[in-house]
Amino acid sequence: MDIRERAVGAVVGSAVGDALGAPFEFGPAGAFGTRFPPAPPGSSRAEKPYANEMCGGGGWDAGEATDDTQMAVHVAYSLLEAGGLDLPDMFARFQRWARSEPKDIGLQTEDVLTNHLPWDLAAGVHFQTTGRAAGNGSLMRATTPAVYFAPDGRAATMAAAHRIAALTHGDRAAWEGTAIFHELLRVTLTGDDPLAALAQTLAEVHPGHRERYATVLDPAWHPTDATEFNGAVWPCLGSAVWALRTTSTYEDAVRAAIDLGGDTDTVAAVTGALAGARYGRAGIPTRWTDRLHVPLPGSNGEILRLPDLVRLTDRLLGRTARPAGATTDD
Repeated sequence: MDIRERAVGAVVGSAVGDALGAPFEFGPAGAFGTRFPPAPPGSSRAEKPYANEMCGGGGWDAGEATDDTQMAVHVAYSLLEAGGLDLPDMFARFQRWARSEPKDIGLQTEDVLTNHLPWDLAAGVHFQTTGRAAGNGSLMRATTPAVYFAPDGRAATMAAAHRIAALTHGDRAAWEGTAIFHELLRVTLTGDDPLAALAQTLAEVHPGHRERYATVLDPAWHPTDATEFNGAVWPCLGSAVWALRTTSTYEDAVRAAIDLGGDTDTVAAVTGALAGARYGRAGIPTRWTDRLHVPLPGSNGEILRLPDLVRLTDRLLGRTARPAGATTDD
């Protein structure tokens, strides 16, 4: 399997996990599996109740991706159209998106993007004021930059993760978690085992945060061991790695992530990226990708569907901007 197949799997897989998990957000553990039990061996996926897992609900249309994927797309557009990491440009795109009244936006992210402070002060001031900035909001949007920076190696991709995460999250814990995710995805895109790379990746984490991440990424850790809600960066990343470690297909990994309950869209988005990179685009069920769509509030009706996400991934790999005036189908 080549890097393109894995990269498309990561970008599409993250969006699929996001859209599948969204209707179950803040619900109890096991809600997804109770409503959509695994198909028995030999059964047809066309038979109920297996055909409509991309069900929508909770304000989301069937197959509609959330702010997780919307922000990931805006990160990608900034990287491609600015020709690299332009933090003021990226922050301005986030601000325009936040002003467009998206269906969902994290409370911390919303405050940072609307507090009228400059791009290089907004997140830090928020953290100093509230003392809380270790949500998983920097993790949820990290798949596209992880793909973009993967060719540059471990140091560059982890450093980029730090800087992008810091735009909205002033707590270094969020930077380190996003950097770990970047590196695990980079390793997976090469065809290597991200789980085997955990020790080497943790060695690059800031010493003040290494132990906490070592705990949630340990093979003995289970999401029920978490000491925080999985909307925090540590258990979110730990849960995604747990889902990857304890399953053998993309579908099973994402199902396991959603059935943890809680912040299901983001945990499934992070899981879907890692599992999509591991199993490739072909490993993602077409009954899920057929309904997938990513509306971009504030973009004149732009809606990305599967072919658009594939093209976006190709541009990330080739580092090529959209032609001037290009749009996607709505």
